[in-house]
Amino acid sequence: MATKKTESKIEIPAMDFRMATLHVVGDSPLIVHAWSEKAKRMMLEKQMKKATKGKEVRDPFKEFLDSLYWLSERPEDITPENFNEVAKAARFGFPALAFKAAAIDAAYQQGLIEKKTTLRGAILVIGEMAEIRGSIPLMREDMVRIGLGSADLRYRGEFKEWETDLTIRYNASAVSLEQVVNAFTAGGFACGVGEWRPAKDGNFGMFHIE
Repeated sequence: MATKKTESKIEIPAMDFRMATLHVVGDSPLIVHAWSEKAKRMMLEKQMKKATKGKEVRDPFKEFLDSLYWLSERPEDITPENFNEVAKAARFGFPALAFKAAAIDAAYQQGLIEKKTTLRGAILVIGEMAEIRGSIPLMREDMVRIGLGSADLRYRGEFKEWETDLTIRYNASAVSLEQVVNAFTAGGFACGVGEWRPAKDGNFGMFHIE
């Protein structure tokens, strides 16, 4: 005699999405390095196996300007002499997802979460760019290793003092706001953002949450 199968119901708890604003304050200078149009073009040409031009004459100041994430329109007539005046009226940013990556990596390293996917799926950072407020960016010259023992010079922007605000959407049924803040605080200390951050054996780009 056939028995009737009983259907089991799967209950999915309701999502409790909430918004929060985290005020990020830099504890060490932030070094930025945006991809320039030239670098992206050379990468594409290499992938398409196109012949590339010989080495162009380097322009350190232009490389510095290209390293910045411009949120406002970048003027065409910028010179080293008028840069400070231009920068006072300009708006600069930094990829917002870098802060989330720092929070997740640090939370995992310090045992605050068992799996990175737990926090990755519970937190969203709204927006592509976080606006960086603070001191006028300075041009720095660094010697870097580029493989096989060779070295090169890099010209990048550095914010000596900086702060920003992150708009966070999080699932309160999975993590509390306190856990979110703790994760980002850990990220600011153990991982940081930008070039030469703690995650890359440096001490730049460190921050805390206020």
